[in-house]
Amino acid sequence: MDIKYVNPFINATINVLETMAFTRAEAGKPYVKKDHVAPGDVSGVIGLTGDVSGTISVSFAEKSILSIVSNMFGEEMKELNEEIQDAVGEITNMISGQARQELENLGRSLQAAIPTVIMGKNHSITHVTSYPIIAIPFSTANGGFTIEVCFEQ
Repeated sequence: MDIKYVNPFINATINVLETMAFTRAEAGKPYVKKDHVAPGDVSGVIGLTGDVSGTISVSFAEKSILSIVSNMFGEEMKELNEEIQDAVGEITNMISGQARQELENLGRSLQAAIPTVIMGKNHSITHVTSYPIIAIPFSTANGGFTIEVCFEQ
């Protein structure tokens, strides 16, 4: 997969967290993911179709998502619950939307499905493809999260 199609997701992630949750996120080094175990405790997943098809996921460590959603809501969140689940779906949707706008400028038109959110330690994320899954770890002041991007050419 061409890295120029991954960069819009990195840019969108940083922008969404800064503008919606007043959280500074720093991208780490991308790598090819070899398994289906989610790196976090709660994950949002969206299928994409159009010029190419694939999926993206955003998987947050518990401490990280509690801090992010606390910033978004202006009140302290102490546990993974339905509000966190809804917020992860919305964050995933916003990242997807901004990334798809940038991809449109690169000549790739994509539509997104409704996000699915999975909670629990050691849950699985299955990207329905035989193509490589590119994972990008992010760090924040209160823990990390990982986005995964996978497209069939």
